[in-house]
Amino acid sequence: MDTSYPREDYPSHKREPSPAARASPPPRDHLIWSLFNTIYMNFCCLGFVALAFSVKARDRKVCGDVEAAQRFSSKARCYNTLATAGSVVLPLLLVVLVITGVLHLSKLAHESVGFFTYQFSGSDDEDK
Repeated sequence: MDTSYPREDYPSHKREPSPAARASPPPRDHLIWSLFNTIYMNFCCLGFVALAFSVKARDRKVCGDVEAAQRFSSKARCYNTLATAGSVVLPLLLVVLVITGVLHLSKLAHESVGFFTYQFSGSDDEDK
């Protein structure tokens, strides 16, 4: 078994891009967006999944497989969108629920003030 490096006698696994793929710009890999979602807004690990697909898209783009790079880029964009939307919508929903809860409790407390307060009267007409 020959383990010498570099192995130049094996054919390269690069694919030739199709003529339509050569004319179009290379697909975006959304790597920065995926890193941001992974580090700062990691909602249900969607940012990490997006990062994995972004790295796969970049690898396929470097290898020259534009079709696979476009597929992985599309999946990375989808997961990044879901992670960003979940990380923005859920905290806003939580804030709205807390605000409405506080408003409801303050209204309830204001209405029940008369029930919990006992007023002393100066006259003893009630005792007679």
